[in-house]
Amino acid sequence: MHEMSIAMAVVGQVEEAAEAGGATAVTSVRLQVGELAGVVPDALAFCFELACAGTLLEGAELVTEPVAARAHCRSCTGDWAVGMPPRLVCPGCGQATDVELRTGRELQILSVHWEDGPTRVRPPAPTREPIPEEH
Repeated sequence: MHEMSIAMAVVGQVEEAAEAGGATAVTSVRLQVGELAGVVPDALAFCFELACAGTLLEGAELVTEPVAARAHCRSCTGDWAVGMPPRLVCPGCGQATDVELRTGRELQILSVHWEDGPTRVRPPAPTREPIPEEH
């Protein structure tokens, strides 16, 4: 199941960014998942939960946003929903060689929400008491 390797990669990238940003915990991760990305969202959610264990992401919510697969025919300029299984022949003109898949392969992190750690407060600079003059 390649969803585990995807989940581990997402957790690694998010944890690195969160640590660099001073986060104490990650609360949610939003992913864009294309219809043709070959990812089963439920399997990814299960794997994500496992991959988060013991990290800053433990307990984080995974939100997946599906992206429908759409294609464009350069010959007749028609656009259509590709569907599953993918239909890459233009329904308008029957063209199959001048077709461009425009959406549906996405797999990317859209946003991450985390809790910031306590801000570091610089201690005040030591004050020097004036040295008393000797009389």
